[in-house]
Amino acid sequence: MSEAANGPAIRNVSDTAQWVAYYRAMETERPDALFRDPYARKLAGERGEQIVRKLRGGMRQSWSMVVRTAVMDEVLVKIVAQKKIDMVVNLAAGLDARPLRLDLPPALQWVEIDLPGMIEYKTEMLKGEKPKCKLERISADLADEKSRREIFARLNGASQRAFVITEGLLAYLAPEQVGGLARALHDCPNFQYWMTDLASPKVKQMMDKQWGKHLQAAGAPFKFAPPEAEEFFRPHGWEAAEFRDFLYESVRLNRTMPMMWIVRMQMRIMPKRSAKMMKQWRSGVVLLRRT
Repeated sequence: MSEAANGPAIRNVSDTAQWVAYYRAMETERPDALFRDPYARKLAGERGEQIVRKLRGGMRQSWSMVVRTAVMDEVLVKIVAQKKIDMVVNLAAGLDARPLRLDLPPALQWVEIDLPGMIEYKTEMLKGEKPKCKLERISADLADEKSRREIFARLNGASQRAFVITEGLLAYLAPEQVGGLARALHDCPNFQYWMTDLASPKVKQMMDKQWGKHLQAAGAPFKFAPPEAEEFFRPHGWEAAEFRDFLYESVRLNRTMPMMWIVRMQMRIMPKRSAKMMKQWRSGVVLLRRT
């Protein structure tokens, strides 16, 4: 068995990108796939599969990552078309391959920002692949405020209506860091929309119990799950235009979580109590717009 297979399930925050890429590969290989990401298995590599198989319940949790990807795809394509978006800025882009796999306008400028190691790995793995739109990759540490400010200012000046994505990023940031990022994005007047995933404290508590020790050991614990949900962003200049709850979207997309029949039965028998419970366990994709 390889050293990687014997080592920790998650070594660092960058490993989470291969972890999620493997879920996209699993979905792509289904005959009824909700999306096709022909690059996912190559990008996930052996490491991505090892992570999923090592984590307790790793295979069973694929539904939430698949739903997140499918919903974000839908929201992105819709807003780009309806709002005449000319730039997409993907922060901590990881191993996302949307500019290569989605039907996007050729004139759209897509910008990926991530740590140098991730950008180097991704560029090497996707060498020779042609994106559907204009693509730029930027190596940068988004925690460096000076560098972040300079990059945001340049991108703001190069666009008129930009759409920002933070997929699988905010959960690893402290609330004050998320607030700082929100204000930095709002300082750029041409950054019009922002799409992110968001979880409630109850969901964070469950994830901590399931995978917390692995993420803590890797120096990448979950930190952000605001009790006020999307209202957290309002004081920082952003309001929710749309919220897609993962549980309800999973039913629509036929990718429900294991034991979903129990939840459905509870909702029929105790609708009021179930509604209160579902609010506590709320997680999904939120589309924010400038206030």
